[in-house]
Amino acid sequence: MAEDITPHAVSRLRSARLARSVKPFLARGGPRGGPRGERCAGCRLRPSHCLCALRPTQPTRAGVCLLMADIEPLKPSNTGWLVADVVQDTFAFGWARTEVDPALLALLADPQWQPYVVFPGEYAAPERVVHAVAPAADAGRRPLYILLDATWPEARKMFRKSPYLERFPVLSLLAEQVSRYQLRRSTRCDHFCTAEVAALCLELGGDTRAAQTLEAYFDMFTHHYLQAKHQLPPDLESPAHQALRALGAPATAR
Repeated sequence: MAEDITPHAVSRLRSARLARSVKPFLARGGPRGGPRGERCAGCRLRPSHCLCALRPTQPTRAGVCLLMADIEPLKPSNTGWLVADVVQDTFAFGWARTEVDPALLALLADPQWQPYVVFPGEYAAPERVVHAVAPAADAGRRPLYILLDATWPEARKMFRKSPYLERFPVLSLLAEQVSRYQLRRSTRCDHFCTAEVAALCLELGGDTRAAQTLEAYFDMFTHHYLQAKHQLPPDLESPAHQALRALGAPATAR
């Protein structure tokens, strides 16, 4: 279980969001035979399918900034949580149209970072669109990938109504792969979930091992989530488990 794991940015945002709730958030798919919605605090899965002991971390040159729609931190299927598990320099902020967290503005102004808004280029002015990040040898600043963690309609609204992001380049990914996300499927096969987008960004920026670790961890989370949903035990020798072990990704108790 998760008692000895220090909460990361998404976990802290979840706690803050729960503290503001006027009624409890009840996730769908609570386990039978136990309290409705009983889940591990560290991985949001049913205790019988807990992933906390397998939580990996990898050093990265890049950081990730998650701008999260209101209830995203509360959803057990949210994959921004997985990004924060793997990438230590992950920052998470709730998004609101009428106000901006001062800590977010301070992060975007920090000279160590070069922010990139990760979004399809068709929605941005052509002069803002880039398809690559500066390589480590040439970059004076570390890339900071800004991901809009929301449903697709919400993400488009966030992109249009966040003027503080307009001065940054828009990183438009040109991936040809089809999303493997099985938890909350988009109606468009070229829309990736947050963990997939983060992995593609890490790969693009040269953080290859971290990208591979996040991909394997995402697959393992999906396996545990769906096995729990169907009341089946997790297969600890699944391809995802084997891939993560092969990468030698260390577990962490941050």
